[in-house]
Amino acid sequence: MIQLIDHINLVVKDIDVSRRFYGETLGLTESFRKILEGDWVDEVTGIEDVCADCVFYEFPGGTTRIELLHFRSGSGASSDYNELPDTIGVRHLAFQVDDLDTFVTHLREQGVHLYSEPVRVPFPVGREGLTKRLCYFRDPDGVLLEVAEYTR
Repeated sequence: MIQLIDHINLVVKDIDVSRRFYGETLGLTESFRKILEGDWVDEVTGIEDVCADCVFYEFPGGTTRIELLHFRSGSGASSDYNELPDTIGVRHLAFQVDDLDTFVTHLREQGVHLYSEPVRVPFPVGREGLTKRLCYFRDPDGVLLEVAEYTR
């Protein structure tokens, strides 16, 4: 039986740019950094001669982690279709914060473009019927991200 989401993997174009974004801009804590190579990673990915930078980020008090992976060689492709919000597949990652307005101000100070001002969802959310406010932005590789605040 599945217990929880262990981690979410994001393949990135530039590991240093993405480390600064997830570590400094978003304030996540880097917990692991390693170069992945050898037979085991070739076998699990089905790609020969993998050499990849791997960095994990932790959330305060959380169990799910974000894994950034940069393949040093290879021909991985990106698609403009991933830019569209109605494309089949994983569309965005959502982060929860205590104070959305303060976090949005921080993102703007870091030069992050937001799609809109925070928007209030017009109905109660979840089992507890909480009020949710949110907005969207993108990481350096164009991954759609959400930041949300829940209140009673």
